[in-house]
Amino acid sequence: MDFRLRHLANDPRLANTVNAVAEHYGWRRQSGPSGSGIGFARGIDAGSCVAQIVEVEVIRATGLVRVKRIVVAHESGLVINPDGTRNQIEGAVTMGLGQALWEAARYEQGRILTNSFASYRIPTFRDTPSIEVVLVPNPTHPPQGAGEPSIFPIAAAVANAIFDATGKRLRELPMSPDRVLAALKT
Repeated sequence: MDFRLRHLANDPRLANTVNAVAEHYGWRRQSGPSGSGIGFARGIDAGSCVAQIVEVEVIRATGLVRVKRIVVAHESGLVINPDGTRNQIEGAVTMGLGQALWEAARYEQGRILTNSFASYRIPTFRDTPSIEVVLVPNPTHPPQGAGEPSIFPIAAAVANAIFDATGKRLRELPMSPDRVLAALKT
């Protein structure tokens, strides 16, 4: 976190967002790998600044990744409807979580095998922990995007949390149990 903040001197909006997520989460230096992990990612999209911290547990015997906690700080200028903005952020994070951990279209000899929701795994309520959203105020900046910006950092935050938990870096989505197990064997 300190490293990131040192390199954001020229971007006070993003620095404020990173500080907000760290403060809300209760960030402190930790050492891994421990079996559970904490990952961070941040970015800018659609005029908004986003920072996310994800806490995971990795079940080494099965490769299953359980997301335990997600904290999102989001600065999108003047927020007209805070409840609507939070809903957009939670939906985007859930969608990104699905892409990060489960969603995959499978093909065989040019034929799609993933042709229904029975064969295409998407996140359910059981999969998604409570998502803590921190709206970082910036009423002097015009309203910016709220739905899209939170979708893209979540996979990086999850990957960083898996690395923290296991010492193994996954670089392909979805970070499914079979891919986690394969990484643990290397």
